Amino acid sequence: MSHSEAPLAGLRVIESSMLGPGAIGTHLSDLGAEVIKVESPSGDYIRDMTWPIIDGVSLLHLHVHRGKKSIALDLRTAEGAQIYKDLVKDADVVIEAMRPGALAKRGLGYEDLKQINPKIVFCNISGYGATGPYANLPAHGIAFDTWGGAVGAAYDEEGFAYIPEHPSIGMHAGPLFGAFGILAAVLRARETGEGSELEIGQSDSTAYMDWYRIESWLAYERPEDVVTGNKADNYERRAPGTAGMKEGVRYQLYDSADGHVLFMASERAFWKNFCECIGRLDLFEKWPGSKFADHARGNRELQAILRDEFKKKSSAEWTRLGGEKNFPIAPCNTPKTIKEDPQFQERFPLYPHEKHGADMLPYPVKFVNEELPTPSKAPTVSEHRDTVLRDTLGYDEAKIQALAEAGAFGKS
Repeated sequence: MSHSEAPLAGLRVIESSMLGPGAIGTHLSDLGAEVIKVESPSGDYIRDMTWPIIDGVSLLHLHVHRGKKSIALDLRTAEGAQIYKDLVKDADVVIEAMRPGALAKRGLGYEDLKQINPKIVFCNISGYGATGPYANLPAHGIAFDTWGGAVGAAYDEEGFAYIPEHPSIGMHAGPLFGAFGILAAVLRARETGEGSELEIGQSDSTAYMDWYRIESWLAYERPEDVVTGNKADNYERRAPGTAGMKEGVRYQLYDSADGHVLFMASERAFWKNFCECIGRLDLFEKWPGSKFADHARGNRELQAILRDEFKKKSSAEWTRLGGEKNFPIAPCNTPKTIKEDPQFQERFPLYPHEKHGADMLPYPVKFVNEELPTPSKAPTVSEHRDTVLRDTLGYDEAKIQALAEAGAFGKS
């Protein structure tokens, strides 16, 4: 079954954002929502942040604000604030992607806007959330990963601490959780007629994404006769998460003939399939292991044998055999090389730089037998001012001109 409209067609979002948290609206825009980014007359300086810079514009802006419309308003003026209120009248969502209370200072907080539109869903996304001792602490994206314990310091050859390479978590997870909460609130608002006020901290999201390690340490604070390790490890407690994988053998990284593979035969059935595949059932007979969750920890003799075996074939060949013979194995890519992986090529038809300013990954959720809308290129400051005022709000040219003269869009 195919659909003529995008999944979120008809959802209107007014977004007031600075920097990366604006990604909360990107998830909605990618699914077809109309997202109108309201900027200050000077614009969101995300366009100048980080690297790479492509034709004078940051990749961060090109990705985060793809598919959105931009209108610049001076909310310090009564006219600019009134335009904002007019936008909210028929909107579903207001996103305040900056410090909590920024819009309230302009008389545009949730309490103000719900008087205009009782069904409005108002969501603030900030660094540390709206409460707690860090609520007003300035921060950038990596702060949420260090706060959440997801990344620690590394040291260079001169003994200086530095930020090690790592995948960002908080700056991506926060917007994702926020978008999910927004949609839940919109569903309820359409059912009950009542809006909601949501707030999310990107730091909270980092901690939640790492719930397994955090909750494991919490569990280990309880008595050892209550909280143990796994049966396959003789019930010995292991360090939580990936830290407990260092001594693994049947679940471990190995050199292949041309790179690395991740071998994951922790179940006995998969281990037997692998041994049959390489013609070494003797390994299974000598070390059959437990039925589940057995990594053959610390078995250096077996690890040396597997090290030699994995070097005999390429990563692609091992991946093919894993699919054919039914044992878990994965190639090891990098952010630079993953574009060559056939699975990546199948799943991520890139948005091309010719149309979008940069080659970008599309939204990862697939709607079967449907194509999600292709987003437009990220806007320049106030690129859609007249379109929004005329088509969305129904203003005529005389009114637009009068508002401009009153300074609603900033001083020219």
